Amino acid sequence: MALSRLAPYFRRRCSVTRPIPAAERRWDGHCRSPQSTENVFGQRRSITYMPRPGDGAPRAVTLIPGDGIGPLVTDAVVQVMKAMHAPIYFEEFEVSGKMDKIPDVVMDSIRKNKVCLKGGLATPVGGGVSSLNVQLRKELDLFASLVHCFNLPGLPTRHDNVDIVVIRENTEGEYSGLEHEVIPGVVESLKVITKFCSERIAKYAFEYAYLNNRKLITAVHKANIMKLADGLFLESCREIAKKYPGIEYNEIIVDNCCMQLVARPEQFDVMVTPNLYGNLVANTAAGIAGGTGVMPGGNVGAEHAVFEQGASAGNVGNEKLVKEKRANPIALLLSSSMLLRHLQFPAFADRLEQAVMGVIKEGVHRTKDLGGTSTTQEVVDAVIAKLG
Repeated sequence: MALSRLAPYFRRRCSVTRPIPAAERRWDGHCRSPQSTENVFGQRRSITYMPRPGDGAPRAVTLIPGDGIGPLVTDAVVQVMKAMHAPIYFEEFEVSGKMDKIPDVVMDSIRKNKVCLKGGLATPVGGGVSSLNVQLRKELDLFASLVHCFNLPGLPTRHDNVDIVVIRENTEGEYSGLEHEVIPGVVESLKVITKFCSERIAKYAFEYAYLNNRKLITAVHKANIMKLADGLFLESCREIAKKYPGIEYNEIIVDNCCMQLVARPEQFDVMVTPNLYGNLVANTAAGIAGGTGVMPGGNVGAEHAVFEQGASAGNVGNEKLVKEKRANPIALLLSSSMLLRHLQFPAFADRLEQAVMGVIKEGVHRTKDLGGTSTTQEVVDAVIAKLG
């Protein structure tokens, strides 16, 4: 056969799929088998994933069920992973937010496995008990928190075309934990911002945008008041932005940001923030896009990654949800899809995401926060049935 006759075939096989505009980054609702030649966005795959030798070996993942609804939703993930025969196994440890610190054996497991799946850990309000969530991020240097907030198929919300990624600096700022009582009735709380950490989170945000075909990064700040601290954060973001001329960069004051989020969230793409602002912005964006029960997220550093519900907004200790066993497992299931991609198991991640999205789109099995009456187990069973 003449080479000229083969040319169209090679062009079809070797072409790269076109970039996906934000408005089109939506799952189309059809659950496909792993053998399908189309991906979760309905586009035909042009180049297959080629694993390295040994990539199919089962991977150990540290599992922390946590407090409140944590054991319910982490058990949901375990059931689904077993049903789809995902190449991972869990090393489970009991950790409670009431502890003074995370046990050494748990930290050793995470350091060994490099990846962890975590339910929520309750943090008491007031008192001298520090947050174990913050401890975990600092000890493992999980400097970047990523929460993806987007419209889900079949789930009505006030705004359409929401597709926001909030990237938050995770190790300093107001969460530095440097507080003391100077004299009775006077407390000092230090906000620490460094050039190193600010540049590191800015670089991560731009790398994420570059690798995921995102076109706009918005830095969130309060530099009009905190001129030195947030000024240093902005200066660092601007320096990194110069290295990525193909990505648009702008800035917004945090109070205006919150107003714009509830009014016109579709204007945002990737947002990079200091620690405290990121917590507020991520929970706000999650509420706009469908609720904290459905938004995935994770924390990543140079060596380790911890995946958990993207935004909690205080629902970890909801005793009524625990008693009735009606906690929404969707957020942690989607976070588990992120975990599978992180471990280089893309086909399993696709299957899980497709099954979850299919259940949401059908609208038959939904927990109370999504307007339904289903239990956690009923949602899990529906997802497993969608796996095929």
